[in-house]
Amino acid sequence: MPRMTIEELRAKRETVRKGIYLREGEFTCRITIHMGTCGIAAGARAIVSTFLDELEKSRRKDIMVTTSGCAGLCSKEPMATIELGDHPPVKYIELTPEKTRKIFAEHVLGGNAVPAFALGIGSEKGG
Repeated sequence: MPRMTIEELRAKRETVRKGIYLREGEFTCRITIHMGTCGIAAGARAIVSTFLDELEKSRRKDIMVTTSGCAGLCSKEPMATIELGDHPPVKYIELTPEKTRKIFAEHVLGGNAVPAFALGIGSEKGG
């Protein structure tokens, strides 16, 4: 395999970076299920399965389902964060498969957050 130039590496990095961000990549929505030990103990595996089942039924290819570690709120697990286009992220708490299906239908597919199941709307990051 021939060596890449620094310019080729930068171009490759930019291509990959664009795929990570929702607005520039192929994904319009990112679903992150928090899978720390507390989340798993509280039932996060069932939440992942439910989101994946709903995604398969929808036949959508522009929705990313991913996992993360602990979100630091063990008493509120299982939790998931929905990032949809330019909208602020929404962190959902105390999820069940039924709540998850409603969130998928109303927020992920419909674009409307479900405040009754949300801990908060917006990023924890400043700035």
